[in-house]
Amino acid sequence: MLRALLLIASLIGAIHYFNTRAIEHGAGVLVDDAPVQRTITAVPAIQHRGFTLTPRARITLSARVLSAENYQVDELAKLVPRDLALGWGIMSDSGFLSNLKISQRGRFFFWEYHDEKIQAIVPQIIASSANMHLIGADETTQATIDRVRVGEIIHLEGLLVDVARGSQWSMKTSLSRNDTGGGACEIVYVESARIGTQK
Repeated sequence: MLRALLLIASLIGAIHYFNTRAIEHGAGVLVDDAPVQRTITAVPAIQHRGFTLTPRARITLSARVLSAENYQVDELAKLVPRDLALGWGIMSDSGFLSNLKISQRGRFFFWEYHDEKIQAIVPQIIASSANMHLIGADETTQATIDRVRVGEIIHLEGLLVDVARGSQWSMKTSLSRNDTGGGACEIVYVESARIGTQK
Protein backbone atom coordinates (compact mmCIF):
# COMPACT_ATOMS: atom_id res chain seq x y z
CA MET A 1 0.00 0.00 0.00
CA LEU A 2 2.77 2.41 0.96
CA ARG A 3 4.67 1.55 -2.20
CA ALA A 4 1.57 2.31 -4.31
CA LEU A 5 1.08 5.67 -2.59
CA LEU A 6 4.74 6.55 -3.15
CA LEU A 7 4.41 5.61 -6.80
CA ILE A 8 1.31 7.79 -7.21
CA ALA A 9 3.04 10.69 -5.46
CA SER A 10 6.06 10.29 -7.73
CA LEU A 11 3.87 10.28 -10.83
CA ILE A 12 2.03 13.39 -9.68
CA GLY A 13 5.36 15.10 -9.01
CA ALA A 14 6.69 14.12 -12.44
CA ILE A 15 3.56 15.42 -14.18
CA HIS A 16 3.75 18.70 -12.23
CA TYR A 17 7.44 19.09 -13.12
CA PHE A 18 6.76 18.42 -16.81
CA ASN A 19 3.88 20.89 -16.87
CA THR A 20 5.74 23.72 -15.10
CA ARG A 21 9.39 23.45 -16.15
CA ALA A 22 10.75 26.21 -18.36
CA ILE A 23 10.96 25.73 -22.11
CA GLU A 24 14.54 26.03 -23.34
CA HIS A 25 15.58 27.73 -26.60
CA GLY A 26 18.85 28.31 -28.41
CA ALA A 27 20.23 31.80 -28.95
CA GLY A 28 18.27 34.06 -31.28
CA VAL A 29 15.29 36.42 -31.17
CA LEU A 30 12.03 34.48 -30.93
CA VAL A 31 9.65 37.45 -31.26
CA ASP A 32 10.63 40.29 -33.55
CA ASP A 33 7.78 42.75 -33.10
CA ALA A 34 6.78 44.91 -30.15
CA PRO A 35 3.13 44.95 -29.04
CA VAL A 36 0.76 46.90 -31.28
CA GLN A 37 -1.45 49.38 -29.42
CA ARG A 38 -4.42 51.18 -30.97
CA THR A 39 -6.48 54.06 -29.58
CA ILE A 40 -10.15 53.39 -28.94
CA THR A 41 -13.09 55.66 -28.24
CA ALA A 42 -16.45 55.26 -26.49
CA VAL A 43 -15.99 51.65 -25.39
CA PRO A 44 -18.38 50.80 -22.51
CA ALA A 45 -17.02 49.75 -19.12
CA ILE A 46 -16.85 46.01 -18.47
CA GLN A 47 -18.12 44.40 -15.25
CA HIS A 48 -15.95 41.38 -14.49
CA ARG A 49 -15.48 39.35 -11.27
CA GLY A 50 -16.80 42.20 -9.13
CA PHE A 51 -14.55 44.86 -10.72
CA THR A 52 -15.23 47.64 -13.21
CA LEU A 53 -12.84 47.67 -16.16
CA THR A 54 -12.55 50.86 -18.20
CA PRO A 55 -11.02 50.23 -21.65
CA ARG A 56 -8.22 52.62 -22.64
CA ALA A 57 -6.69 51.05 -25.77
CA ARG A 58 -6.63 47.87 -27.81
CA ILE A 59 -3.46 45.75 -27.75
CA THR A 60 -2.17 42.81 -29.75
CA LEU A 61 1.10 41.09 -28.91
CA SER A 62 3.26 38.04 -29.15
CA ALA A 63 5.91 37.60 -26.46
CA ARG A 64 8.17 35.15 -24.72
CA VAL A 65 7.19 34.36 -21.13
CA LEU A 66 10.16 35.44 -19.01
CA SER A 67 8.61 34.72 -15.62
CA ALA A 68 5.23 33.87 -14.11
CA GLU A 69 3.95 34.58 -10.62
CA ASN A 70 0.71 33.50 -8.98
CA TYR A 71 -1.10 35.65 -6.41
CA GLN A 72 -3.83 34.71 -3.93
CA VAL A 73 -4.24 37.39 -1.26
CA ASP A 74 -3.69 40.91 -2.63
CA GLU A 75 -6.29 43.38 -3.94
CA LEU A 76 -6.02 42.06 -7.51
CA ALA A 77 -5.93 38.34 -6.76
CA LYS A 78 -9.57 37.63 -7.53
CA LEU A 79 -9.33 39.47 -10.84
CA VAL A 80 -5.72 38.68 -11.78
CA PRO A 81 -4.49 35.46 -10.17
CA ARG A 82 -1.36 35.35 -12.34
CA ASP A 83 1.05 37.94 -13.73
CA LEU A 84 3.34 37.25 -16.66
CA ALA A 85 6.61 39.05 -17.34
CA LEU A 86 6.85 39.13 -21.13
CA GLY A 87 9.63 39.92 -23.57
CA TRP A 88 10.13 40.57 -27.28
CA GLY A 89 13.13 41.65 -29.37
CA ILE A 90 16.33 41.21 -27.38
CA MET A 91 14.25 40.14 -24.38
CA SER A 92 13.12 37.05 -26.29
CA ASP A 93 16.71 36.00 -27.14
CA SER A 94 18.12 33.26 -24.89
CA GLY A 95 21.64 34.42 -25.73
CA PHE A 96 20.92 37.85 -24.28
CA LEU A 97 18.71 36.64 -21.43
CA SER A 98 21.60 34.53 -20.13
CA ASN A 99 23.12 37.84 -18.94
CA LEU A 100 20.12 38.67 -16.77
CA LYS A 101 18.54 37.40 -13.57
CA ILE A 102 14.76 37.77 -13.84
CA SER A 103 12.23 37.62 -11.00
CA GLN A 104 8.77 38.79 -9.95
CA ARG A 105 7.33 39.77 -6.58
CA GLY A 106 4.75 42.15 -5.20
CA ARG A 107 3.20 42.60 -8.67
CA PHE A 108 6.51 43.88 -10.06
CA PHE A 109 8.99 42.40 -12.54
CA PHE A 110 12.73 42.72 -11.86
CA TRP A 111 15.85 42.09 -13.86
CA GLU A 112 19.47 42.30 -12.75
CA TYR A 113 22.72 42.17 -14.69
CA HIS A 114 26.38 41.80 -13.79
CA ASP A 115 28.01 42.76 -17.10
CA GLU A 116 28.50 46.54 -17.05
CA LYS A 117 28.36 46.65 -20.87
CA ILE A 118 24.61 46.04 -20.57
CA GLN A 119 24.16 49.46 -18.93
CA ALA A 120 24.29 51.10 -22.36
CA ILE A 121 21.21 49.20 -23.59
CA VAL A 122 19.01 49.46 -20.49
CA PRO A 123 16.47 51.61 -22.41
CA GLN A 124 16.21 48.83 -24.99
CA ILE A 125 15.62 46.26 -22.23
CA ILE A 126 12.85 48.44 -20.75
CA ALA A 127 11.19 48.91 -24.16
CA SER A 128 11.40 45.17 -24.91
CA SER A 129 9.72 43.77 -21.81
CA ALA A 130 6.79 44.32 -19.48
CA ASN A 131 5.06 42.92 -16.44
CA MET A 132 1.43 42.36 -17.40
CA HIS A 133 -1.60 41.78 -15.17
CA LEU A 134 -3.69 39.51 -17.42
CA ILE A 135 -7.46 39.14 -16.99
CA GLY A 136 -8.99 36.25 -18.91
CA ALA A 137 -12.27 37.34 -20.49
CA ASP A 138 -13.64 33.80 -20.06
CA GLU A 139 -12.67 30.53 -18.40
CA THR A 140 -10.91 29.15 -21.49
CA THR A 141 -8.77 32.25 -21.90
CA GLN A 142 -7.94 32.34 -18.19
CA ALA A 143 -6.95 28.66 -18.32
CA THR A 144 -4.52 29.42 -21.16
CA ILE A 145 -2.93 32.21 -19.13
CA ASP A 146 -2.72 29.95 -16.07
CA ARG A 147 -1.01 27.07 -17.87
CA VAL A 148 1.54 28.88 -20.05
CA ARG A 149 5.12 28.01 -19.09
CA VAL A 150 8.23 30.15 -18.82
CA GLY A 151 9.97 30.12 -22.20
CA GLU A 152 6.82 29.61 -24.24
CA ILE A 153 5.51 32.15 -26.71
CA ILE A 154 2.06 33.53 -25.95
CA HIS A 155 -0.11 35.43 -28.41
CA LEU A 156 -2.63 37.82 -26.84
CA GLU A 157 -5.37 40.14 -28.06
CA GLY A 158 -7.44 42.35 -25.82
CA LEU A 159 -7.92 45.69 -24.14
CA LEU A 160 -5.72 47.75 -21.86
CA VAL A 161 -8.00 48.65 -18.97
CA ASP A 162 -8.13 50.71 -15.80
CA VAL A 163 -9.58 48.76 -12.86
CA ALA A 164 -11.81 49.86 -10.00
CA ARG A 165 -13.74 48.15 -7.21
CA GLY A 166 -16.52 50.46 -6.06
CA SER A 167 -15.23 53.89 -5.06
CA GLN A 168 -12.65 52.57 -2.60
CA TRP A 169 -9.91 51.14 -4.81
CA SER A 170 -8.59 51.63 -8.34
CA MET A 171 -5.55 50.99 -10.52
CA LYS A 172 -4.58 52.46 -13.88
CA THR A 173 -2.95 50.56 -16.71
CA SER A 174 0.26 51.72 -18.35
CA LEU A 175 -0.15 52.91 -21.93
CA SER A 176 3.58 52.90 -22.70
CA ARG A 177 6.28 50.28 -23.13
CA ASN A 178 8.98 52.70 -22.04
CA ASP A 179 8.00 53.36 -18.42
CA THR A 180 9.29 51.76 -15.22
CA GLY A 181 8.38 51.60 -11.53
CA GLY A 182 4.94 52.02 -9.99
CA GLY A 183 2.20 52.31 -12.60
CA ALA A 184 4.33 50.83 -15.39
CA CYS A 185 2.49 47.51 -15.57
CA GLU A 186 -0.08 46.85 -18.26
CA ILE A 187 -3.51 45.59 -17.19
CA VAL A 188 -4.90 43.56 -20.07
CA TYR A 189 -8.43 42.24 -20.46
CA VAL A 190 -7.48 39.28 -22.64
CA GLU A 191 -10.11 38.33 -25.21
CA SER A 192 -7.94 35.80 -27.05
CA ALA A 193 -4.88 33.83 -25.89
CA ARG A 194 -2.86 31.20 -27.73
CA ILE A 195 0.33 29.40 -26.75
CA GLY A 196 3.01 28.42 -29.24
CA THR A 197 6.77 27.86 -29.30
CA GLN A 198 7.26 29.58 -32.67
CA LYS A 199 7.06 33.18 -33.84
